[in-house]
Amino acid sequence: MRNNYIVKISICAVAVLLLAACKEKAATAAKAGHHETPVDSSVAHLTQSVNRQVVSAIPVLTAVPGTRIYSAEINGVVIYDTRQQTSIASRVAGRIEKLLIKYNYQPVRKGQLIMEIYSPDLAAAQRELLFVAKHNAAMLGSAKEKLLLAGMQLAQINEVLRTGKILYRIPVYSNNNGYILEKSAATAVPAPAAISAAPAAGDGMSGMAGGGAATASKPAAAPAGSPVLLREGQYVAAGQSLFTIYQNDQLVAEFAFPPAFSAAISTGTSILFHLNENDGQMQSGKIGLIEPVFRNGENFTLARVYLVNAGFQPGQLLTANMPVVYRNSWWLPKEAVWMQGRQAFIFLKENGVFKPVQIRTGISNKEAVQVLSDLRNLPIASNAYYMVDSESFIKVTDSIQ
Repeated sequence: MRNNYIVKISICAVAVLLLAACKEKAATAAKAGHHETPVDSSVAHLTQSVNRQVVSAIPVLTAVPGTRIYSAEINGVVIYDTRQQTSIASRVAGRIEKLLIKYNYQPVRKGQLIMEIYSPDLAAAQRELLFVAKHNAAMLGSAKEKLLLAGMQLAQINEVLRTGKILYRIPVYSNNNGYILEKSAATAVPAPAAISAAPAAGDGMSGMAGGGAATASKPAAAPAGSPVLLREGQYVAAGQSLFTIYQNDQLVAEFAFPPAFSAAISTGTSILFHLNENDGQMQSGKIGLIEPVFRNGENFTLARVYLVNAGFQPGQLLTANMPVVYRNSWWLPKEAVWMQGRQAFIFLKENGVFKPVQIRTGISNKEAVQVLSDLRNLPIASNAYYMVDSESFIKVTDSIQ
C-alpha cells in the first residue's frame, strides 16, 4: 500500500510540471506572435498630452498693432523733505541731567530747550575762565572762545563772569522748527506713522514679463508717539548726534514706479495726483528726483515730487495718474494671454490644433496686454483660460521673439 501511494504522488507531481511547462510555452508563443497596431494618422493629434497641444473649436483672433495711450495709476506717500533736516549733537562729553523730549516726532521750536548736560570738562573750563579773569585779562578772549566752541552761549559765559559761579548744567537748544526724532530710531526716511508697504502700481496698469508691480517693503522709522530711548543719567560722547529735526514746511510726495513704467518718466515730467481720501481734488507737480531702487529682491524706481502746498501731512497716501504712450507694439485681449508665473503664453493654431507658444509681454491693463513679440497674422485662441487645466503646467518648446 505504501509503495502504491508513493507512486500515485509521483505521477501527480509529474503531471503538474508538464501542465505548467505547456502553459509557459503557449504564453511565449503568443507573445512572440503579438504585433502592435499603428495609430491612425487621422487621430494621431488626439493622443498628445493636453499640456502640449489642445483640440478645440474655440474662435481665433489676430493681434492688433498700433500705438496706445494709457493712464498709469501709481501709489505714493507724503514724507518729510530730507534736504531740510538738521541734527542736534552734544559738543562735550557728559551726563544728561534733564531731558525734555519724551517721544518721537514731538514738535519743537527754534530756541526751545531740549536737554541739560553736566560735563566735568566744561566745568573745568569755567574755572579756568574765572581764574584768567582775575589774574590774566589778556587771555580772557581765548578762554571765552574755548567755552563758545564747547557749546556755551555768550550770555551764559557773561553770567559766569558776573556771578563768579560755575554753571554745572549746560542747556542744549533746538536749532530749528519742526518735528524731532531720536537719531537711533531714524532707520529710514521718517514718517509720522510706520508705513511698511512700498507703493505699487494700481489696477490701471500692471507690469508683466519681469515688470510686475513693486512689492518691496520699506523699512520704517520709529512710529509717531513712541517714547525715546535716551534717558536722564545716560552719558553721551563729544560730537555724538542725539536728535534729528525734520521741518514740516516743505514735504515730498514719493511714488514707486514698477520697471515697466521707468523708461516713461524723467526729471521734469508732469504728474497729477490726489489724496486717497479725497480723489476729487487733483494736485499737479513735476518730478524732481528719480532714484532706481533694489530692495527685498524687487527693483523699482522712486520718483519724488517736491510739494509747495502746505495742506499735506506726512504719512498721507497718494494716487498719481500719468499718461504713458506705448508705440510699435502688438495688443491682445487680456483673456487671450495665459500667465504662468512670470512667463506669458498664447495658444497658436497649427494644423487644426492649438499649441502653446511663449511670448514677450510688456504692460497690461484691465482689457489689453502689450506684446513685444512679432504676432503678425498669427491665428491665436481668443481665450487661453479655456485651454488650460487649472492644476497643470504648460510644457512649451516654441517661443516668439
